[in-house]
Amino acid sequence: MLLILKLVAGIVLGMLMGLYAPHWLTQILITFKALFGQLLFFTIPLLILFFITSGIAALPRNSGKLLGRTLGIAYLSTIAAGSFAFLIAAGVIPLLAPAAADLASTAGVNLTPYIELNIPPLFNVMTALALAFIFGLGIASTQATSLKQLSDQGRDIIQLLLTRIIIPLLPLYIAGVFAQMAAAGSVFVTLKTFGIVLIMAIVLHWLWIIALFLIAGLKAGKSPLSLIKNMLPAYFTALGTMSSAATIPVSLQATKNNGVKEDVANFTVPLCATTHLAGSTITIVSCAVAVMMMKSNLEIPSLLTMLPFILTLGVVMLAAPGVPGGAVMSAVGLLGSMLGFGEGAIALMIALYMAQDSFGTACNVTGDGAIAVLVDNS
Repeated sequence: MLLILKLVAGIVLGMLMGLYAPHWLTQILITFKALFGQLLFFTIPLLILFFITSGIAALPRNSGKLLGRTLGIAYLSTIAAGSFAFLIAAGVIPLLAPAAADLASTAGVNLTPYIELNIPPLFNVMTALALAFIFGLGIASTQATSLKQLSDQGRDIIQLLLTRIIIPLLPLYIAGVFAQMAAAGSVFVTLKTFGIVLIMAIVLHWLWIIALFLIAGLKAGKSPLSLIKNMLPAYFTALGTMSSAATIPVSLQATKNNGVKEDVANFTVPLCATTHLAGSTITIVSCAVAVMMMKSNLEIPSLLTMLPFILTLGVVMLAAPGVPGGAVMSAVGLLGSMLGFGEGAIALMIALYMAQDSFGTACNVTGDGAIAVLVDNS
């Protein structure tokens, strides 16, 4: 709960500074955010590599089945969430009947850091994921003790970095994120324009989270409310970072607090951070339906017509985690080729999605905890 309070305080502080503080003071906070972000995103691929490798290597020799089961549950959750969101959005949004209009330009100040330091990661998230699969399954199959020891020691070093530096400074980093957004003014203007659609998307997120934890609670014989409560630190962290990958340290600890075995948690949480995107899918599908209503040249299709888009979306978004707004950027090609979105519709889509990207990410990482419980008890 203390972490939750710190994260909420960081969000409030950032918004107040972005709105009311002198620009030079806000830029100091944004400078810290930029420097800290470089360290954070340099660490994430290493975290994924060592944690997943160590987690796979520590599993029994049939870990391939566990990998397939985790990926299967994550993909099924993503596709089911997208289908659920489409059915609700297609029924509710036409009742709102918004007038066709382009998004008004936002007024604000684009504040930049005083100092910018580029620390490129050794490899990207997907490369780290592929390496983790190869080495993890290889160690489990060949019983390579030296590599197993190396992965465990690497995991311990990254864990020390997380607990001593990254997690304690995370609320200040989140404050910088919200300060920059508030100073730019884009979030508030977009929320005012599309408030009803955004509220609907957030409600759908929570309905899906509740559904996942009801299933997980029944499977594990635990209280769904207790499981959700333990995942709240991950939810609030994701609200600030807007990145499933950047939230891994907190969601990993929250999942272990739910009683998931350490090896299973170390395996499923980093894996689901890059493969389970139910919240982002709910948002993209809901926003797409809203844009179709707002553009006179687009019509809301049937579920059978929309399903291929949802199925493909669940695959292309694998490259999205770790980049705020990455999900909608990876979906731009599909929006144009499969749904017929033009430049104006895509611009509306990006603006609408970015206004609540953090809530979709929060749904993603919170749902990861439910998947970890299901895998642990399967």
